[in-house]
Amino acid sequence: MKNNRLTAALLLFAAACIAIGLLNHQPAQVLMKAVTICLECVGIG
Repeated sequence: MKNNRLTAALLLFAAACIAIGLLNHQPAQVLMKAVTICLECVGIG
């Protein structure tokens, strides 16, 4: 029973963190950084 509560609490915390990140437009920032790094590796950026 204790393990189930811990698992539920961690899942709730993870879902809240994902929601906050989405509301702050974090996926777009991560994508832009990834594109920049990839272009630098190829030698274009």
